[in-house]
Amino acid sequence: MKVGIIGVGAVGAATAMAIALRARARDLILIDRDRARAKAVAIDMHYGVPLSPLVTIADGDYEDLAGAHLAIIAAGVNEKAGGATDRNDPSGRLRLLAPNVKVFEDIVPRLIRAAPEAVILVATNPPEPLVEITRRLAGHERVLSTSTYLDSLRFRVHLAERLGVSPACVDAYVVGEHGTSSVFLWSSARIGGMRVQDMLAERGIGFDEFRQAIERDVRYANITIIEGIGASQYGIGMVAGRVAEVVLRDERAVFPVGSHNRRYGVTLSPPSVVGRAGVSEVFWPEMSLDEARALELSAETLKKAIAQVAYA
Repeated sequence: MKVGIIGVGAVGAATAMAIALRARARDLILIDRDRARAKAVAIDMHYGVPLSPLVTIADGDYEDLAGAHLAIIAAGVNEKAGGATDRNDPSGRLRLLAPNVKVFEDIVPRLIRAAPEAVILVATNPPEPLVEITRRLAGHERVLSTSTYLDSLRFRVHLAERLGVSPACVDAYVVGEHGTSSVFLWSSARIGGMRVQDMLAERGIGFDEFRQAIERDVRYANITIIEGIGASQYGIGMVAGRVAEVVLRDERAVFPVGSHNRRYGVTLSPPSVVGRAGVSEVFWPEMSLDEARALELSAETLKKAIAQVAYA
């Protein structure tokens, strides 16, 4: 199976590594406007192929995507370059929408001409509005984004660390936008079938302070990482690699990714069934009235952002 990655910056390179290690792709094509960079990354990874599942890694151009099962777009202006690293800015990653629409206007038509049947995974920020742009440019619905999958993993990790369990045993979701209007579903967060809120009460831990600390750490994890290494790349690369694996193997696994949602009229990120055709079904976890209202506000925030660009 063939996978293409368009944009081999920090996120694209991390995604390529994750796919090489776990996604069972037979051919991995790296495309970047700086062809020398794509070639260098491909050659560097090529020498590690004996330690990975069998895969051919090469730089290429759009025509090399012919027959691809999956194309991942990781190109565009990142948070640091786009000035989206202010913890007090309510726009968050949405600040990157206008410049990245221009990037996608160039990429998506070329991708569709080369690989019209490919599922498209958007890893560029802001992912939810860019799914809307991509599906309109592509003319099909096989478009999804990494969205709040990483937020949900961060939520689980921070819960696990504070409560002394493995993050693999935590069932908790962040839904809506991969950004400042994201919604933490505390009402359905569970460990071993027990509600996290009940566990906190049993241990005498105040919920409000605990909640604020967790949400702060999760919401600004990307900025903390960027302040240290210049880009948030490894976590999202691992997430994109996992999504690629699920698509290629048609696993029908369930995790929160972004796809257009008719119920809200915009791309949101609820738990979704993901397989060979992209997203085939979505689920709505238990929500409190406040969480449901917050999700509606997240949808409105995204609609307003999209209305400000040319394809609204």
